[in-house]
Amino acid sequence: MTKSGTKVGFIGLGIVGTPMALNLIKAGHVLFVASRSKIPPELAEAGATVCTNAAEVAKRADVIITMVPDTPHVQDVLFGENGVAKGLKESVAGPDGRVGKVVVDMSSISPMATKQFAQAINALGCDYLDAPVSGGEVGAKAASLTIMVGGPQAAFDRVLPLFQAMGKNITLVGGNGDGQTTKVANQIIVALNIEAVAEALLFASKAGADPAKVRQALMGGFAASRILEVHGERMVQRTFNPGFRIELHQKDLNLALQGAKELGLSLPNTASAAQLMQSCAAHGMAGLDHSALCRSLELMANHEIAPAPAA
Repeated sequence: MTKSGTKVGFIGLGIVGTPMALNLIKAGHVLFVASRSKIPPELAEAGATVCTNAAEVAKRADVIITMVPDTPHVQDVLFGENGVAKGLKESVAGPDGRVGKVVVDMSSISPMATKQFAQAINALGCDYLDAPVSGGEVGAKAASLTIMVGGPQAAFDRVLPLFQAMGKNITLVGGNGDGQTTKVANQIIVALNIEAVAEALLFASKAGADPAKVRQALMGGFAASRILEVHGERMVQRTFNPGFRIELHQKDLNLALQGAKELGLSLPNTASAAQLMQSCAAHGMAGLDHSALCRSLELMANHEIAPAPAA
């Protein structure tokens, strides 16, 4: 695709957002960006236009993507002073009275709040998609993210080429809010798998087996998983620099538990994983990768899965 690609706004340029934005530029789309923090130099070098605020992004782009940490951040970006909504209001409406732009929130936030945000954006004559992702920094860089989408079919079809520039497994799950519900379900599965891998490797190590070789053996059996492959290696190698921070996974599990309370459900193992992450946070590890959940188990056992590598 050439520079005649879609005019895309991108707000939120963190560990995952930056490579997503870069992949959109590589696919030939015209990018307008804004961020509270400093714009990564690689985006400016790649040709992104830096805007002063979210309202300017919304005025200049046809599809506006948000990728920020939590529900309050999305609300502020969309409806705060100089937010996306202000830019939509100032945009020119078509003959049908609609502005016709699409707002795509790719953050991981509350499904209930998402439905409210969608209604407010719809009232401004624009479509709304909730499209949270899974795959972390690695998936973002490789353009292999899993993207779970909620919203109308027509808006999904319009934005699909952008999703295809950032991910591979792209599914329209249902209406607004269903994408976020799917992401919460994803985070439950991921957290419980991290806990299972951590317990298994801790057990093996405490029993005197080499955890690296145990992991290698398990990768050939029914216990094999992406979590055992990637995060199991992190636990053995002691590489907890963040791809996805504990504090962000805590937020997602809190969404799950809050939703479960509203639905009258019991999620006991989700609650257990949330408590283990809380223990990590209490010990100053909220900024580590979520694979460091194993540290809470190690502290209780007074034993580490593996020693830190020699400097």
